[in-house]
This record gives sequence, structure tokens and C-alpha cells, in this order.
Amino acid sequence: LTVNCLDRHVEKSPNRVALIWERDEPGTAVFVTYRELLDLTCRLANTLKKYGIQKGDKVAIYMSVSPLSVAAMLACARIGAVHTVIFAGFSAESLAGRIMDSGCKAVITYNQGVRGGRIIELKTTVDEGVKNCPRIKHVFVAQRTDNKVQMGDRDIPLEEEMAKAASVCIPESMDSEDTLFMLYTSGSTGKPKGIVHSQAGYLLYAALTHKYVFDYQQGDVFGCVADIGWITGHSYVVYGPLCNGATSVLFESTPVYPDPGRYWEVVQRLKINQFYVAPTAIRLLLNYGEEWVKKYDRSSLKTLGSVGEPINHEAWQWFYQVVGEGRCTVVDTWWQTETGGICIAPRPSEEKAEIVPAMAMRPFFGIVPVLMDENGKVIEGNDVSGALCIAQPWPGMARTIYGDHQRFVDAYFKAYPGYYFTGDGAYRTKKGYYQITGRMDDVINISGHRLGTAEIEDAMADHPEVPETAVIGYPHKIKGEGAFAFIVLKEQTAHTDRVKEELKTLVASKIAKYAVPDHILVVKRLPKTRSGKIMRRLLRKVVTEQLSNMGDVTTLDDPSVVKELLDAYQKYKEKSSS
Repeated sequence: LTVNCLDRHVEKSPNRVALIWERDEPGTAVFVTYRELLDLTCRLANTLKKYGIQKGDKVAIYMSVSPLSVAAMLACARIGAVHTVIFAGFSAESLAGRIMDSGCKAVITYNQGVRGGRIIELKTTVDEGVKNCPRIKHVFVAQRTDNKVQMGDRDIPLEEEMAKAASVCIPESMDSEDTLFMLYTSGSTGKPKGIVHSQAGYLLYAALTHKYVFDYQQGDVFGCVADIGWITGHSYVVYGPLCNGATSVLFESTPVYPDPGRYWEVVQRLKINQFYVAPTAIRLLLNYGEEWVKKYDRSSLKTLGSVGEPINHEAWQWFYQVVGEGRCTVVDTWWQTETGGICIAPRPSEEKAEIVPAMAMRPFFGIVPVLMDENGKVIEGNDVSGALCIAQPWPGMARTIYGDHQRFVDAYFKAYPGYYFTGDGAYRTKKGYYQITGRMDDVINISGHRLGTAEIEDAMADHPEVPETAVIGYPHKIKGEGAFAFIVLKEQTAHTDRVKEELKTLVASKIAKYAVPDHILVVKRLPKTRSGKIMRRLLRKVVTEQLSNMGDVTTLDDPSVVKELLDAYQKYKEKSSS
């Protein structure tokens, strides 16, 4: 696998740039050629071997985005070890849980991380996490900053060891179905699942989708700003682009550091051609106005992509008109950790084929989507909605949940026997295109009407004063379920009550009267995981007042949001009852 990602490119064009590391400190990009990346990878691989890591062993990677973290992934792959990248923002408890579940023998980390001008204590968190992990024999510590950290018996200074290691490492020969990596994703139950991906099928699928969905051409600079801790970082920062001999950008910072123009300044300076980002970041930036975008030259951009959740119309239009100046293809991509790569997206297609805003539209090669009804029957024809399933296997699909194949079968293959159930609902338009309507577990039933909360959110997000919304269902005496909306307002908004009335009118006009939320609560911010997903489960607990049982909140970007929400809800309740 690493031969496909490194060696074959080194033979042909060793000085081609593989990675551009856009470090947190603005304007300090580091360029790494394919030859240099192979050298890094081999030295790191030989270091792992020296300390007893063998084919089949599991290695945890707890690092911020950097050439070294990419080399760590590739070094594991080169010696046949299985990597599990754990997002460098997870708490010690989350880290320990994943290390124990996967049975890792070693951890690779940094002394510290740097993000948005702040220092993140990675090594300290690892120390805290591995206290209760007896199987961890070694912790390899690289230096991201010049600050000294505590080094103990099992800690190994990574760069010092790599300097002593040989720069040639013969790649392990692997079977196509051997495990390449595991990646944890949250299930609806709350206990994370270790999704297992294979060698050949995964790499093939990541490479093909990267090439065809984004129309990647040799010489382009591909800018996916996802973290390597998520599947998007695995498939479209590391494996897909490197397999295609591309130049891939590693983005270490945040969209608003040092200011909200950061992305566009980077696009200008690195001359990025494809830009792939989450809608949550677009909605955040849309708040700050167009001047931050227009300040920079974006003429290098050809394709814009969104990933991670359905994109709402306002964000899509802003992305297309403001960022892309109305001349870039926008691909709204639907896929999951479990699918390994993009499954539904507007491209590839016939040349100049229509793109409907905010819609994933077309299945990729080999993907056969079907919609199922409540009785498990396939829904034929167009202009219909149902549970989104995939009817035949594809190369990039997950092979199992580590250590729990039964859970894998139950979660994805039991609901609709013979089909892979995505957990998402979808609408097939009159023309046969697919529109993702949101998670089935975020579907509410109001007076017998089935409704995705995402649809209500989308309607409300069209209000100019409302950058962010989250809608959940709550038990309603008469309707069975009602909609409860949490909204964030733009800073300068003064007339809260007026906005609430306008939102109700909007939802009524966009969907129907029955879809209008019974309650609209204004909050400072929504509870989000570090990858930007809204934790709706938490909002449900607030509204149903299950305060003692908040579940796992360690994946929240900022856990203090919980108290904020509870206080806002209490005030709202008191005001309503008075």
C-alpha cells in the first residue's frame, strides 16, 4: 500500500511536493517532497520495528496534523501494523477507552500541539490516558514545540531515534483483505465503534473518488482542511491524494485564526485548486461577512467540496457565489466513516451536467442506492422518500467493528436484510437525484407526519439573522412529538421576539404549519463535537430534563456549553410559565 502512495511516485518524480504543511503560525508553510516523505516514513517504520512493533500490532496515533503524523500512519502501513488515529482533541478518558478497546501496544504523540495560537498539552493527556493501559509498552514522543515535557521509562524521543534509523525499510507484503486501519466513530448508543478498513479495497476507493469527484488533475494543489483524526482526513488528506501522486495540504490551524480570512489567505498563498471543508465552518465564516473572503485572490480554485453533514441552502449559495465567485463546481458529498469514501456527489457526471444546490445527487461508480419503506420494502419510482440503503458491496466499505462483529451486523445489516442501512433518510427527486434528509434517528413524527429535523433546520437557516440552528423532537401531549428549536443569533440582532415570529412563518411557508417548532430557544452557541457535529442527544436531555444522565460529554469541543444550555433553558421555562 505505501508502495502505491510513495515508492512508485519517488521512482518517477522524487521532487514532486507530496505535502504542504500549513502550520498554525500563519505564513510558515513547510513543503515535503515524495522522496522526503518516503525517507521519514521508512525511518519511523524502522524505529517502530526496533521497539518490537510487528505486523498485526495496533498503534495509536494521537497527534495534530503534520507531515510526521502522516508519516506515522504510513509507517504503520509499511510494516503491516494497524493504526488507529485518535483525534488530538479527545480527552484522556476517550483516549484510554479507544486504546483499551483496540488493544494498542504503542502510542505516537507530540510533546504539545498548537492550534489557533493556543498550546494543547498532548503528552500530558497521553500520560493521563495510558496510566490505566498496561498493554502500552512504548510512547513515542515527537517535538512540535521547544517546550520540555516530562519523559518517563516508556517514553521514547521519536526524532532522536529516527535520526539513528536506516532510511530504507522493505514494505511488508499484505493480503488485500488485511486490516489497514481502525477509526472510532460514535454510534447512536454512545459507545464508540472501532470501524475496520481493508488494504486494497479502501485504497482503491479513496483514490478513485479523490480523482473523479474533485476532478483532480496532475499538478493541482488539493486542500482538504479536515483533521487526520476523522475519516475525511484519512481518505482525502492522506491516502486518496498520495495514491494519486497529488500535492495535499495539511491544515493545522482554525478557520478564524488569526482572523476569519485564514482559509482564503491560504488559498491565495498556496494556490489551492480544490478546497474541501465542513458546512459548519462555512456557516461560521458566513457570519463574519464577505470582506474577509474578497480580500484574497481565489482565482486558483476550481472545485469546492463540502463534507460531514447536509449543507443548508444559505451556506451553499455563499460558498458558491462568494467563495467560488460563481465559477467553481460545488460538490456536496455524502458518505460516512463506514463507507470509506464518497458515495453520493454531483460529480463525476456528464460534462456540464446540472448541479442542484445543497444536494448530493449522483451515486458514485458501483454504488447502488435504494430507498426502503417502514415495512422493509424497496420504494420504486421518483419523488419519494425513505430509508437510504446500499444494495451491493463496494470496495471502500468497512469490514467489521473491531472486536464486535455482531454489533456490525446489527447496526448495518439487520434493519433491512440484504442491504447496507446507512442510518440516513433520503428523498429521490422527480429527476432521480438523491437528497439526504438527515439521520433517521433525528426523524420526528408530528401528528403522524414524518419529518427530518434537518428539514426544519434548513428552513430556519435561511433567515439572515440566524447562522445556526438545531432542532430536536420532544414528547408532546397532543401531537406525540413536537419540534423544539435551539437557535444562535448574529451578534447585532436586537429583536429576538420578531426573529422568532419570522422563523415560524418561514418554516410554515417552506414545509408546513405542522412543522413549526413549538418552542424556540435562543442560545449563545450549540453543543458541538470537535469535528463540528451538533450533539443533538445533549439537547434532547436538556429539554426532557434528564439532567442526571448526560452521557459521555468528553467529545464536546467545550464541555462548559452544557451549563450554558441548562441555564438558558431554565430561564426560558420560567419566562414561559409566568
